[in-house]
Amino acid sequence: MIAKHIHEFSKNAYRYDTHNALQQSIADYLIAGITSKAARVVDLGCGSGAVCKRLTWCYERFVGIDSAPSMCALHPKGDAIKVVCDDFESQAVLQTFLPCDLLISSSALQWANDLEALLSYVASGTQEIAFAIFTDRTFQTLYDLSGLPSFLPNARGLMETIERSFTCRFEIRTFRLFFEDNLSLFRYIKQSGVSGGQKRLSVAQTKHLIQNYPQRHLEFEVLFVWGVPSKA
Repeated sequence: MIAKHIHEFSKNAYRYDTHNALQQSIADYLIAGITSKAARVVDLGCGSGAVCKRLTWCYERFVGIDSAPSMCALHPKGDAIKVVCDDFESQAVLQTFLPCDLLISSSALQWANDLEALLSYVASGTQEIAFAIFTDRTFQTLYDLSGLPSFLPNARGLMETIERSFTCRFEIRTFRLFFEDNLSLFRYIKQSGVSGGQKRLSVAQTKHLIQNYPQRHLEFEVLFVWGVPSKA
């Protein structure tokens, strides 16, 4: 699944900012919940730089890690900014940039192959976390109508996993994105990358959904997490 996801983001990199105002709003809300001014920041799944562009304080070092080369190419660069095109779950990659003061991730950790192992590893290497993660209630109407299961993680399961390594404040927010017509709505799913590159409906099934989708919006559920490592 992760390879399909990377292909989807990379293929649509130059349309990403145009079609992903939602991800930008999520990054804004996530950063607004951070009260510290971390000097050393590591961004997991940095994409084209939504987090980096929105940090309001001066930092000593910002490291963005993302597996999609064309997304990394769009990320801001600078003396204090390093962009690493690699797997953000790789301990070999992470150990180079830990410890840090803030580990942040906006709209990326839903793609983790082993989130529990990742969090267990980084817990001793950061002072603070801030995450925004899409949950399985994203595109809920679409999945209800198609009968397909969501490939995204459940919010309760995510919270249980994160709490094994961190003491956190959680917030679940639902976003709705409205469209002029159903065709525009389905084009968004393809262009945004949120779909993860999944293509599990036939052409006929997809056409039927486009023609009969009952609303002009898509729903997105996002789990926001702010926390610190749990004491041993």
